[in-house]
Amino acid sequence: MQITKQLALFLENRPGMLARVCDVLSAAKINIYAISTSDTVDHIVVRMVVSDPDKALLAFEERGSLVVQDEVLMIGGDNKPGSLAAIARKLGDAKINIEYAYCATPPDAKKGLLILRVSNAAKALKILNS
Repeated sequence: MQITKQLALFLENRPGMLARVCDVLSAAKINIYAISTSDTVDHIVVRMVVSDPDKALLAFEERGSLVVQDEVLMIGGDNKPGSLAAIARKLGDAKINIEYAYCATPPDAKKGLLILRVSNAAKALKILNS
């Protein structure tokens, strides 16, 4: 469990945009650990945790992309019922808001990766590690 940097790219919502993002990362030899997209009428927000966020940020800015860097929690944990409930309960009891979350895990995997954007990352890390 750690605090890490997440990039949020704001792009036009049209065919090929995600491919361009992935091509930039691939050319820079940057791996994607987690990714989530959300759309609006004419834009898409691509949130991602990558192996080298500073290098990725620079690569996107050099291409004129609007990109924002935030702190998120990256939590590796058991892939079993109740895991997220326990995390959410601890944070809720500590009055820490979960602004959004994303994860994906193959059904037969023993472990998963959860990304949480919370109202206070340092406090959340302390609470979850106690």
